[in-house]
Amino acid sequence: MNDLGHSFGNMINQVVQAIPNVIAALLLLLLAWVVAVIAKNIIQKLLVKFGLHRTMSRTRLVEDEAKGKQFLESIAKFVYLLVFILFLPAILDALNMDSVSGPISNMMDKLLGFIPNVIAAAIILIIGYVIAKLIKDLTERLLVTVNVDKWYNKVKPAQTTPASADAATAKLSAILANVVFVIILIPVITMALETLAIESISNPITAVLNNVLQMIPNIFVAIVLIIVGYYIGKFVGNLLTGLLEGTGINQIFDTLGTDNFRSKMRFNLSKTIGMIVQVLIIVFFVVEALNVLQLNVLNTIGGAVITYIPFLVSALLILGGGLVLAHFLANMIRKYTNSGLSANIIKYVVIVFAVFMTLDQLHFATSIVNIAFILILGGLMVAFAIAFGIGGRDFARNQLAKAETKMEKDSKPTIEKPEDFQ
Repeated sequence: MNDLGHSFGNMINQVVQAIPNVIAALLLLLLAWVVAVIAKNIIQKLLVKFGLHRTMSRTRLVEDEAKGKQFLESIAKFVYLLVFILFLPAILDALNMDSVSGPISNMMDKLLGFIPNVIAAAIILIIGYVIAKLIKDLTERLLVTVNVDKWYNKVKPAQTTPASADAATAKLSAILANVVFVIILIPVITMALETLAIESISNPITAVLNNVLQMIPNIFVAIVLIIVGYYIGKFVGNLLTGLLEGTGINQIFDTLGTDNFRSKMRFNLSKTIGMIVQVLIIVFFVVEALNVLQLNVLNTIGGAVITYIPFLVSALLILGGGLVLAHFLANMIRKYTNSGLSANIIKYVVIVFAVFMTLDQLHFATSIVNIAFILILGGLMVAFAIAFGIGGRDFARNQLAKAETKMEKDSKPTIEKPEDFQ
């Protein structure tokens, strides 16, 4: 019975001793609530007084001022909760709950040490965004003033489909202004990430943004090269087309081949040559643009294409010249000998030669092409020999008989007459 009374007395003593700690914790909790309410109201009123909601609406961070006020209210609530979290370690210490308050205190120390970095990063982002937005608007107005959209609409290709027409409604001035906006934001974001001092997150992202920022000048140069190459190619192509039309090259097929051949080859040769030259010039500039971008794989492919272009052009010239020559010779033979068979034989022989020369120029399975050409040529010679031997057998026999008779006649001795000595 004495033990029970002693235990009950100890419990009462512990409760009495804990009452000041509980009162202190309650007072701290009450103080935290008062400070939190005051801080919330002050922050919300200051943000509204400075017109941050209107600034956010003007800069299109929010849809309207009402949304901006809701955002400011959310910031004030965050400050309210933050004050309670800051008082939480002191409240737990008043209750002698060191095992719980210790980790929370360490967390709050780190959080409080990190808050200035977050605030600085947020300020950098806000200021950078406002400046980028201002420069974007100024750039767009400047481009509209100099009629960039008007000049662009004059030089761009005509839109034929509804989808392409809808895609073309975007103004060039707005696109360029957005590009300027992004270019300005990249260093701002990089600076904000570096301010946070979270290396595991900021270092990779910063490295990527720095690479993008370093690539921007090269991208602009590449775009300028492609645009310049397009217009130079277009100018040279149109100029060459006009010069060739003046030489009458489009009527070259009217003097070659049959009517069937002329009807098949009826196309604008000068325009085709001009288009080929335009494409070649554009390809040269595109390869140079890839070289500026330092895209090694694509640059290697482009270099290989440029290296192969002379072989392709010469192959096309050989093939075209062979076709023209074949029909020209066939037309001449048919006109002066009236032999359609001979004309067709000569035509297809020349075409076969031109095809094999074209494949050889293209370096297309060179050994196989050469072997096939030799076999075909050898087969034609053997076929000609057999045909001549069988078809000209009687003629050869008569010629050989005549030759033998003549040889026998020439080999007989001549008898001289007596009067020859007088």
